[in-house]
Amino acid sequence: MEWLRGCSGRLLVLVQVLLWGWARGSELTFELPDNAKQCFYEDITIGTKCTLEFQVVTGGHYDVDCRLEDPDGTVMYKEMKKQYDSFTFTAAKNGTYKFCFSNEFSTFTHKTVYFDFQVGEDPPLFPNENRVTALTQMESACVSIHEALKSVIDYQTHFRLREAQGRSRAEDLNTRVAFWSIGEAFILLVVSISQVVLLRSFFSDKKTTTTRVGS
Repeated sequence: MEWLRGCSGRLLVLVQVLLWGWARGSELTFELPDNAKQCFYEDITIGTKCTLEFQVVTGGHYDVDCRLEDPDGTVMYKEMKKQYDSFTFTAAKNGTYKFCFSNEFSTFTHKTVYFDFQVGEDPPLFPNENRVTALTQMESACVSIHEALKSVIDYQTHFRLREAQGRSRAEDLNTRVAFWSIGEAFILLVVSISQVVLLRSFFSDKKTTTTRVGS
């Protein structure tokens, strides 16, 4: 029983440590209508390293305009009609940073956009992780599991986006094939009816008219 309590206590500490180790960030998937623009804001302190990553999941040619501005309105990043991209920068001043996604160039197609905005780096799991002293076996295991979980989350996000994009392409292709099949069936029906009418006209009896001329 004592051994089970000890294991349970270590497991609880391990879970708490893993949950505390994440860096602050924003991750969101949202709908961007046609002729629309959506902006997001983040308060960042000077010297903080940040990474903005985005990808268009569904819609049109899978492209979108992206723009990032500092608190003074200076453009730090600007790309037009990008399917996906990643931008890393270090904040040069304190304040609210703004990044916007625009679909104003599209007249009838709405988009689904995913972005991940990471602010800062992961803090050390243990206070003595960056010191000269060696970590204990439990602490080393926690660090290894933490890094492995981060990799798993990144892979899951990547494959989830790939799956959503593939499903959207498959549904779009299925819709096009369905309309094309309906069009072919209609054309085939019209051609068949036209051939039947044309053949009947070849074999139908033509009435002759007789005109008598009086003497």
